[in-house]
Amino acid sequence: MLFVVFKMQNTSSRSSRSMSHGVSVVVVCLAALLLSNVFIYFYLDSMYNNNGQHVPSSTGCRPGQFKMPTMKNCTPWLQCTQINHDVHKLKQIGQGAVKKVYLAEWRSQKVALSLLTALEYREDFLHGLSMLQALQSSKVVQLVGFCLKDHALVTEYHPFGSLLNLDQLLSQEHYLKHNTWQVRLRLAMDYVSILHYLHTSPAGCRVMCDSNSLEKTLSQFLLTNDLHLVVNDLDALPQVDKYHGVLVKCGHRELIGDFVAPEQLWPFAKDGKSFSDNLMPGYDERTDIWKIPEVTQFLMGRVSGGDLVHFHLFQIHEECKKKDPTLRPTAQQVLNVYKSVYSNMVRDSSGVREML
Repeated sequence: MLFVVFKMQNTSSRSSRSMSHGVSVVVVCLAALLLSNVFIYFYLDSMYNNNGQHVPSSTGCRPGQFKMPTMKNCTPWLQCTQINHDVHKLKQIGQGAVKKVYLAEWRSQKVALSLLTALEYREDFLHGLSMLQALQSSKVVQLVGFCLKDHALVTEYHPFGSLLNLDQLLSQEHYLKHNTWQVRLRLAMDYVSILHYLHTSPAGCRVMCDSNSLEKTLSQFLLTNDLHLVVNDLDALPQVDKYHGVLVKCGHRELIGDFVAPEQLWPFAKDGKSFSDNLMPGYDERTDIWKIPEVTQFLMGRVSGGDLVHFHLFQIHEECKKKDPTLRPTAQQVLNVYKSVYSNMVRDSSGVREML
């Protein structure tokens, strides 16, 4: 009897130690997962500040100066004489209604030289230049110089080109390793973060009006060498001032299609009335929110894990598609959800790998 009691006590002791060990392992695992989530948030916060804005890369340059990655010192924006003498066109790489864009060279530095196509678009050209000057940050292509009398502006050159090239770039053998849901979702976060920056910019609340189709919207952004985004074309960026009742209209022609927001469509078409710019109501920055789901759909592409990303983003994208623009979330709110989905999915995938 004493023997039995002794064995029971011994077994109980070992069971207690085993349970204690098991609890310790669970605690350690939970702590590791928690820390990994914290580290993910630290990573995201290093990319985006508390307002959801991308933290500007510190060049140490004063306003009115530039410094490209290969340069040691800041240089004042180039002026007419320097552009005419030192900037040499190499080849045309793009053209829109307002500007022709050339790959050019300045002191062995590759730059993009943009020239006005026709004087009838001079106002748009000057507006774009003024926005480039006012909004310089890590979210906007870097201004290198301009010449008003020649209607020329010089910006930093990004060899990957516009966001339209994303799938082609990531299908190349050298970049296949970057064709992941993580990289693509970070690009989507860049996109939404840029929208938030424009909606809360130093130059007031700005609306991306050159976004009447998916292709046109994608063409407004450039891919950087480290696979992030900067907005490039700011020729159509009107200001909303709700305090003073100022809304915007993206152009003077009727907009059609599912990509543009409902409030951008002619509201009296069902009554048989022809479009009239004077009768067309204005709208605000929530038109940009309406377009987020389609842009993110493109950015995510067809990669492993992409379906799960879309699943987690379903609710916020439903809210982006509210017909009433006042019911749509802000870009900041959308970005918060994107960041949460990213960190949770990274945490969960890390946990699965540890279990395996």
